[in-house]
Amino acid sequence: MIRVFLICGGAVLLYMTGWFIAAQIRGRNDIADVAWGLGFILVAIVSLISGGVFSARGLLVSGLVLTWGVRLALHIHSRNRGRGEDPRYLKWREEWGKWFVMRSFLQVFMLQGVLLLLVAVPIVFVNTAASRPLGWLDLLGLAIWLYGFCFETIGDWQLLKFIRDPGNKGRLMTSGLWRYTRHPNYFGEVTLWWGIWLMTLALPGSWLTIIGPLTITFLILKVSGIPMLEKPYEDRADFQEYKRHTSPFFPLPPKRGA
Repeated sequence: MIRVFLICGGAVLLYMTGWFIAAQIRGRNDIADVAWGLGFILVAIVSLISGGVFSARGLLVSGLVLTWGVRLALHIHSRNRGRGEDPRYLKWREEWGKWFVMRSFLQVFMLQGVLLLLVAVPIVFVNTAASRPLGWLDLLGLAIWLYGFCFETIGDWQLLKFIRDPGNKGRLMTSGLWRYTRHPNYFGEVTLWWGIWLMTLALPGSWLTIIGPLTITFLILKVSGIPMLEKPYEDRADFQEYKRHTSPFFPLPPKRGA
């Protein structure tokens, strides 16, 4: 696995460098968000080919990653089309000054590449492990992946539809899945990665690959997901009201009288 992981690391390095160059040409670093999902497809393909096992489990996991990565990339591209650079990246552009290009390369694209590889450890593992028959853990993992994928997809669709309605300008999205969790898309993404991890558990030594779902869970809950997304809304009274009644992550019935 180490050899294949290093090959994937080299592929991701070249891949993220290419996206960095494209970002400088286009003048917007938020295309890194499009690169995120597609990067996992790259790792799945490279590890599948260089691993040379082509097991049923590996093909299944790679197919799930392909489905998720394409959908996410298309969604983000559609969401950003016709809009200016994402405020998070725009703020860094202003703060970094003369060091903007270097810090963009290291802190946006290279760091994302490293995190991508950590999250993708279960993919590389399953594509390099000896073939074993599919079992109940694979079915359970697939069911959890499907649940997470549908949750993320529906949440993204509901938000995009809400944003595109001119009558909702300046308003918060608090209906649909967003009534039960403030971040249904993030909950869905974390859930599907835990589903993929479960599909590796029938293989010897697979417990080590838990670094993948743990990394994406930590990033979304504590770093670049919920904290960064909610920070600009902290001073809004309507957001504070929404926050009092709605679970931050896990889907739960809205609190009453909070």
